[in-house]
Amino acid sequence: MGVASGLVFANLGASYGTAKSGVGIASLGVIDASKVIKALIPVIMAGILGVYGIIVAVLLNSKCKDMKSEKQGYQYLSAGLCCGLSALASGLAIGVAGDAGVRAYAQTDGIFVGMIILLIFAEAIGLYGMIIAIIIMQ
Repeated sequence: MGVASGLVFANLGASYGTAKSGVGIASLGVIDASKVIKALIPVIMAGILGVYGIIVAVLLNSKCKDMKSEKQGYQYLSAGLCCGLSALASGLAIGVAGDAGVRAYAQTDGIFVGMIILLIFAEAIGLYGMIIAIIIMQ
């Protein structure tokens, strides 16, 4: 269950962040098509969340083969949930911030750096969840 929850929730966060930011990019493309390439950054950052989930899933899968107790089972479940739910929350934040940031970037260039900083902090939520999941499964 830890492997599945880590992978599923992380990919749900990645897909939501990609879809929500993609809507903003489509809106930006109507206003100024020359800014579309720079506006793809939220989509790339959301895609990284799926990579976090697969890293934890592979590590958990290799650990589960020599599981000896129920305690280890709950430990691996909590590690998967930690990574997956953190990536889900991060994907929601990236989606909302990316959509609003890209739409604002269509209006003015001055918001771009602020949008990137906001997205970095949103991405850090998923990264922290992956690091804690790796610590939990030790």
